[in-house]
Amino acid sequence: MSPILPEQTPRLRRGFRLQWEPVQNCHVLLYPEGMIKLNDSAGEILKRVDGRQDVAAIIDSLSERFPDVPGIDEDILAFLEVAHAQFWIELQ
Repeated sequence: MSPILPEQTPRLRRGFRLQWEPVQNCHVLLYPEGMIKLNDSAGEILKRVDGRQDVAAIIDSLSERFPDVPGIDEDILAFLEVAHAQFWIELQ
């Protein structure tokens, strides 16, 4: 698995859709074969995966929103690597 680079722009893979699910009280990632229930951190990251913001902008946005979280940049990169490996996102 190759590392995610700050200049890459992630987007949800075709057929995937992020939405808030009130019954589950969380964000979910919907796809034709099912649904992935996301924790709060994953939901916050994927809300910013819009095909326009690069990884650096996503990290900056979340670092501003959660300034007291040490190592947030590494956590974001690690999640994006997993999301890419699971084919939830594509990178441009």
